[in-house]
Amino acid sequence: MLSPGVQLGNRYRLDERIASGGMGDVWRGTDQVLGRTVAVKSLLPALLDEPGFAERFRGEARTMATINHPGVVDVYDFGSDQQVAFLVMEYVEGDALSSTLSRVGRLTPARTMALLAQAADALHAAHEKGIVHRDVKPGNLLVRPNGTLVLTDFGIARSDLVGQLTAAGSVLGTASYISPEQATGAVATPASDVYALGVVAYQCLAGRRPFEGDNPLEIAMKHVREAPRPLPADIPPQVRAIVERAMAKDPAARWPSAAALGSVARQAKLALSQQARGGAGQAGPISGVPSSPAAPSARAQVPAAPRPQPRPPAVPTRPPVAPRPVAVAQPAPQPHPPVAPRGAATVPSPRQHNPPGYARPAALPPAPRRSRSGLWVTAVVVAVLVVLCSGVISYYYRKHAAAGQPGALGPVSVTSGAVRVHGADDLVGTSYRRGVRLRPGGGETTTSEGRETR
Repeated sequence: MLSPGVQLGNRYRLDERIASGGMGDVWRGTDQVLGRTVAVKSLLPALLDEPGFAERFRGEARTMATINHPGVVDVYDFGSDQQVAFLVMEYVEGDALSSTLSRVGRLTPARTMALLAQAADALHAAHEKGIVHRDVKPGNLLVRPNGTLVLTDFGIARSDLVGQLTAAGSVLGTASYISPEQATGAVATPASDVYALGVVAYQCLAGRRPFEGDNPLEIAMKHVREAPRPLPADIPPQVRAIVERAMAKDPAARWPSAAALGSVARQAKLALSQQARGGAGQAGPISGVPSSPAAPSARAQVPAAPRPQPRPPAVPTRPPVAPRPVAVAQPAPQPHPPVAPRGAATVPSPRQHNPPGYARPAALPPAPRRSRSGLWVTAVVVAVLVVLCSGVISYYYRKHAAAGQPGALGPVSVTSGAVRVHGADDLVGTSYRRGVRLRPGGGETTTSEGRETR
């Protein structure tokens, strides 16, 4: 009986049992030669009693070691010691998918499709080497902390190069994930692994296995005869279609290869991720061949923002000039278009079109328009006011002049008379006149004499 501390092949020390299965136990061990952590799978002693088992298993290990894929566990060594056959493999840091499902119950459709795509790629790499896993289940899918998946435990795999490990007619595999053809004793094919992977995806989405029973045989027969229970209603239709086709009873009705299954699962994952980031609507039908990811639908009820138009090149313009009022005759039509006054800003015609892709320049505010009749009325009123003002001023000065007040314009007091001749005024016979005029602004007088002419 194996226990911690046992050393196999004088090289591999068993440290801790991490899993148990139908083929044996899996230990975390240490490679004392290279100083690295490894996974050691010990095979059941009963399997060694079968003739040629050890040799066939050694050949299977050599075949699996040729698979060079990051999603497939690496096989390092094979040996036997103390009546125990063992297989040394890569130790993967992470949890089995079965542990995650028992802890959280269900996975989101996007996460399920991401894991399904990785597992399908790993299976396709094994199928290209002629290897059928025959025991795909959550316990054999290890998920690293960064989310990458590794397919492990090829202990009961069948290789076309080596031959199957068990006699014809025997059944190997886990009943809850076994394909209908395996349950009836037929030879497992790559389509059998596709079916088992579809069952794994079903469990991730529904939180339960498609078939339950009291014993493994009853469960296996349900895979052959019954249809699985429908997936929950919240599963997107495209995801539901992928899983249902993978679980078809007829191998010919399933996805044609693990690569095709991985391709459609990856497309569905991308579509779901785009919808989660804000897209609306549902993705279109998923094709069975690799293609570009489906484009997300348009957003619902969100108006699209206007596309910014390129700005027109800068054109030097004259400084703004205050518009002068322009008189426009409304009653009588003009024979020619009115001419803008000098200095007025030029306003583009309303019929002028801008080149496509450029913004229309802002129009200047229209100048206030006054009718010509209004201007005439204004001019008449101003003229009347001027006449009235001049009359008032004239009357004012005449009044003051008559009263003899200083400061009045014009002569204030005038005395005139003819020069006396012989002491008497002779207006007819006198040829000279004398006048006295007051100076404006003072009390002085001025006298002027002159010859009178007629």
